[in-house]
Amino acid sequence: MASAKKELMVDNNPAASPAATIEQLLGPDSPSNWGKWGPDDEVGSLNYLGPAEILRAVSAVRSGEVFTLQVPIGDPDRSDPVWPGRTPAVRTQVMDEGFFARGEEPEPSDGHHWADDKIEMFTQGSTQYDALAHYWYGDQVWNGYPADSTIGALSRASVLPIGERGVVGRGVLIDIARARGKDVLDSGERISLDDLLAAADRQGTVIEPRDILIIRTGWIGSYYRTAGEDFYRDWNEPGLVYSPELVKWFQTMEIPNLVTDTIANELSFYPGGLQLPLHCALMRNLGVTFTELCRLDDLATACADDQRWTFLYAAAPLKIVGGSGAPVNPLVIR
Repeated sequence: MASAKKELMVDNNPAASPAATIEQLLGPDSPSNWGKWGPDDEVGSLNYLGPAEILRAVSAVRSGEVFTLQVPIGDPDRSDPVWPGRTPAVRTQVMDEGFFARGEEPEPSDGHHWADDKIEMFTQGSTQYDALAHYWYGDQVWNGYPADSTIGALSRASVLPIGERGVVGRGVLIDIARARGKDVLDSGERISLDDLLAAADRQGTVIEPRDILIIRTGWIGSYYRTAGEDFYRDWNEPGLVYSPELVKWFQTMEIPNLVTDTIANELSFYPGGLQLPLHCALMRNLGVTFTELCRLDDLATACADDQRWTFLYAAAPLKIVGGSGAPVNPLVIR
């Protein structure tokens, strides 16, 4: 136990990376799955989730409990959490009983009334899946498609193929916050590969090949207990940090999907100015799908209560043609 505690220690003052760009950081030999599933592939590591993996996920169901992981959209009492620079969703009522009461809508002859509304939002302004061509460096996105295939709309590797395919597999929750004895990780708190594996070991959990990896930091849960200005002050989300060993581990373990309760699934900003390098190392190069902004606190409590950290995970983002991402309400069945 003493060694596990040592492994879980956090270094919140890393030295600035000598790399000035993500391409320099990753280098020319960064692990890649380009071409692994053919030149036309647009769903990447989700190809690992075949019938055998779905049946393995079904076998993890024990109690029949269902958890939904999406945050609310358009809550008038609490603005939606979004990446800085994006605006929260705005839901507008366009038809309801008031229109009839005010005489703004003619009374139908058969007496029926109705309600209708619309919503304006960023496609990544809620719990969502990233398209594999959402983030890149150089002049290529996932699988070597040219970066100009994103102009106007994502013509390759958009979120649409993910929505059409759907995602079903065995999920495994690693509760980093609980392993560190915290309700929520601090701003800028880092999670290394050693931290991840030590937390799994502390739970008595074995991460198996092709598991959907779900990491809890407590971050989004804390948003709903914190004033908005305090949540965004000195903002740097905690999360996984890049290392060659971490990226190689994802490739060797054939992890199809990374899910977290943060807005961007990784440490936001590195000393020296690098931003979100794992989006490139995992999503662009390995085809790992990212599910972001999930509420995991209730699920984590249930898992801790009976020490069952694996379950069936199922999700299908909205089928937005050419979309760089899409809202989703993932289901966990224990």
